[in-house]
Parts: sequence; C-alpha cells; structure tokens
Amino acid sequence: MKISQDQIAELYKFTRAHFVEHYDLQTELVDHLANGIEEQWKENPNIDFETAMQNEFSKFGIFGFQDVIGEKTRAMEKRYWKIFLGFYKEFFKLPKILLLLGGTILLFILLRSTPTQIGMYIPGGLLLVFLLTMLVTTLVNRKKQKKRDKKWLLEDIIAGHGKSFQFASILLQILIFPRWFQNAFTSPFTTFLVSFMVVLISLLFYVMINVIPKKTEEFLAETYPEYK
Repeated sequence: MKISQDQIAELYKFTRAHFVEHYDLQTELVDHLANGIEEQWKENPNIDFETAMQNEFSKFGIFGFQDVIGEKTRAMEKRYWKIFLGFYKEFFKLPKILLLLGGTILLFILLRSTPTQIGMYIPGGLLLVFLLTMLVTTLVNRKKQKKRDKKWLLEDIIAGHGKSFQFASILLQILIFPRWFQNAFTSPFTTFLVSFMVVLISLLFYVMINVIPKKTEEFLAETYPEYK
C-alpha cells in the first residue's frame, strides 16, 4: 500500500504545524514519515493514516522535530562555511591575490601620506562602510525571502551571513577607539600590517555580500529543481 499525494500534502502540513519552516527540511522529514507509514501498512494494512503518522512522529521523542532541526542547522552552517572558505581562499591564489596585494599597497600609501589625526579614522571608516553594506544586504535578502512561498535553510543561513555578525562588536570597538591606530603609523611595517588586515577583512565582507549569495542560488537550483 502506497501513500497518496493528498497524504503527502498532509505530511507537509503536519511538519509545518510542528515548527519546521524550511522546505528542504520539510521534504526530508516528509520522506522519512512516508516511508515509516508505508512500513507500518505492510505489517498492518488496517491502520489508518492519522494513527500511522502519529506513531512515526512519536519516534522523534518528546522534543519532536526540534533535534532534527538543530542537527540539520548545524550541518548547513558547516556547509556554508565550507562554501565561504572555498571562495575566500581564491583571493590567496593568482590572479586574485593581486587584488589583496594591490589594495594593501594603496591603503598603505594613503595612510602614510595622511596626517595621523586623520589617518587613524580611515581603517575603522572603511570597515564601517562594509559593515553597513552587509547589514543593508541582509535586510534586502530577508525581504526577498519573505515573498517566496518556500523557505530554504541554507538560504536563510546565508541571508544572515552565518555567524559573521559576531565581527560587528570587534569593528565597533575599532570605530569607538580609533586611537588604537595611532601607534600603527609609527613605522612602515605596522602601517603595512594594518593595511593588510583591513583589506583582508574587507575581502571577507565582499565574499559574504556578493559572491556567496549568487553561487548559492546556483547550488540550490541544482540540488532542488523546485527552487526556481
């Protein structure tokens, strides 16, 4: 005895009612529940669909689907960082490493030719621009997602840029205490080091803001044809 399309639709409603918001995770759970129900029907064809569904759900324990949601979220976060690191590493290889070195040299020249009283605000100012861009992009992406009929776990993680907003507190410290950079201008080496770190962090934000969202759409479209 096979489960019907109407019953499949009921399983989707059931997972949504139990706080599973993302379609990709719903699909995995629906597939699991459907297989379990069909196995029950093999042993007892007289059991009704509702009872069989509740029997399968009880196997998830007192927390229901929450453990599965947590496990899947952690797995997707690992996948996100794997995707991110894959693209970020490209900036340490030719030809993209030239962007890193070129940006560092340009910022180094700017800082060395600017009075310390002004220059100490430049690193924090640049990072603030990227941080604000990141925040705006996140809000725009989330607004787009709200218009979709289906939510995707990986897309939600990327829209929030993983755990990248943990960097915000560090950046705000830099902006609040720009005098930290005063000593950085005492020698060419420390100025170059600050320039390199600022460009490095800026590229990190660039990959999060521009590269990952575009590539993830391609990944989701290939993995889930219904994503389109």
